[in-house]
Amino acid sequence: MTMSATESVRANYKVRASELLGRNWLNTGGKQLDLEALRGKIVLLDFWTFCCINCLHVLDELRPLEEQYSDVLVTVGVHSPKFEHEADPDALAAAVERYEIHHPVLDDPELVTWQAYGARAWPTLVVLDPEGYIVAHLSGEGHAQGLGSLVDELIAEHEAKGTLHRGNGPYVAPEAREGDLRFPGKAIALDNGNFLVGDSGHHRLVELDADFSVVRTIGSGAKGYADGDAGTAQFNELQGLAALPAELAAEVGYDVIVADTVNHRLRSVNLATGQVGTVAGNGVQRLLDSDNARQETQPTDLGTDALNISLSSPWDVLYHPSGQVIIAMAGTHQIFAFDPRTTAVSVFAGTGLEGLNDGTPDEAWFAQSSGLALSGENVWIADSETSALRWIEVQDGEAKSVNTAIGTGLFDFGFRDGAAEQARLQHPLGVAVLPDGSIAIADSYNGAVRRFDPATKTVSTLAKGLKEPADVLVDTSVDGDPVLLVVETNTHQLVRIPIPAEALVVDEGASQTQRPKTRVQSGNHEILVRFAAPKGQKLDDRWGDPTQLKISASPEELILEGGGTSVGLTRTLVLNPEVSEGVLHITARAAACDGEPGGEIPDHAACHLYQQDWGIPVLLDAQGENELLLDLRGVN
Repeated sequence: MTMSATESVRANYKVRASELLGRNWLNTGGKQLDLEALRGKIVLLDFWTFCCINCLHVLDELRPLEEQYSDVLVTVGVHSPKFEHEADPDALAAAVERYEIHHPVLDDPELVTWQAYGARAWPTLVVLDPEGYIVAHLSGEGHAQGLGSLVDELIAEHEAKGTLHRGNGPYVAPEAREGDLRFPGKAIALDNGNFLVGDSGHHRLVELDADFSVVRTIGSGAKGYADGDAGTAQFNELQGLAALPAELAAEVGYDVIVADTVNHRLRSVNLATGQVGTVAGNGVQRLLDSDNARQETQPTDLGTDALNISLSSPWDVLYHPSGQVIIAMAGTHQIFAFDPRTTAVSVFAGTGLEGLNDGTPDEAWFAQSSGLALSGENVWIADSETSALRWIEVQDGEAKSVNTAIGTGLFDFGFRDGAAEQARLQHPLGVAVLPDGSIAIADSYNGAVRRFDPATKTVSTLAKGLKEPADVLVDTSVDGDPVLLVVETNTHQLVRIPIPAEALVVDEGASQTQRPKTRVQSGNHEILVRFAAPKGQKLDDRWGDPTQLKISASPEELILEGGGTSVGLTRTLVLNPEVSEGVLHITARAAACDGEPGGEIPDHAACHLYQQDWGIPVLLDAQGENELLLDLRGVN
């Protein structure tokens, strides 16, 4: 792509890094860090928030780089919260422990450092050279290969200048947690009366009896990927579980399917033998196909060679009476299906674009769906990033429509009961159907279990005061009455809670993600997205322009002209002077393949799709800006 004059000036202007300011530091042994303490190191600032699946992907992408360059590279996580709950220091400390983050983390609840570095999306990466200058600004995931090349260049440059200092970084490991469970994610009831729990923090399955005593474990407990028996198999932050009917289990040779989230696979478990296998996923994180980067939709039938199909952070699984296993594919913001008999994998619903949009399965948008439940043929969904309860109408095993019961968008949340259209959740992760047909919701960041009544379309609260409940299911008390069984992640336990005869009605208000509003002029407004392919890659122009912008707004009337999808990374919008404020929704994509600029792309070259979604709050002001510069991958 050709840079504008404005971009060229900015790309070549050397900018001194701003100081790292926040409430506190984690993983430093109590020390408060500053840029001076990091001088002589290559510093990678990772602006993240612990709700965000793309941020979690980046944590895993960075681990090999941190290990390879441990004596010269210091990663600093700058935690800039999206949700109110994420600003709680105890919740942040738990997340840093849960995701095994082995670098310093700056707690930035007021977004001070976020604003100083011009971050506009989660995740954002900023690279500082050993002299403290900004050399790259990246948005989204998939940058590991390019970062490795950049680090090599910076090492060569600054060793020659004498400004690179090798040695240990400032990371100090916290004490390890002990206990039977560690950050459990999901659970299911077994036919023998026991429970099978995804013990995410220990990377294993745990079978508990009715009193929650450990019966056995499946998996070695070491993070990794390996099939085998109960003592040697390995998982990586596994989440959802689904038990198959006995007849189907006998046919396919396993009883349970597991969403092995960070391994991007579906695993199988034979409960009689403890044997663990793999039924879908090749371990490579799924991205939208690079040669379809300019298209609105992606293929829906992905084939029957399930072990050679890429998945992306499957978070929950559900057996459907049609014989399919429904998958909450959090990493691509879609719902997938897997057929255990034929091993066919397909997209059940969702375009892959992140947001809240109802309609037919091929036009619906989801946002990090994380929990599934079955009511008849219909599938209920905890759509976490939109703080929404969604449902798919299903007929004869085929998705017909996607609908929203609670929730309004990516940046709207709260703790409010009452009429469903004005009720609010905060990052729900689990969902279950109660005996009366109402829907229980593990409202994770509100620390509550909520209830939606489809008959009256009202919302109430069944329990509160929990610590990040990640799943909820229906159990039976000693008296035979139904009770809630809640997976309380941050207390590392399962708890039984009676279903109250009279639910609470709570109203702690509705909120929006608080980020600084960009002041913009009405009329013509330029959108400029910088993208520079990493060294060793070139734009994939074999089928035309390999870049794309999709732009919309909330409210829709904010944009008079220039919305929609088209190729290129520049666009002129016309903003409506009659609308005082709103949010610009921008999705940028660029496809690149291994190859040298000016040369041909080799046969069988590895190709990469870079994508980022921004939601940018704007306030119309006659003195505001008339252009918006964003970095998909900007290198100075």
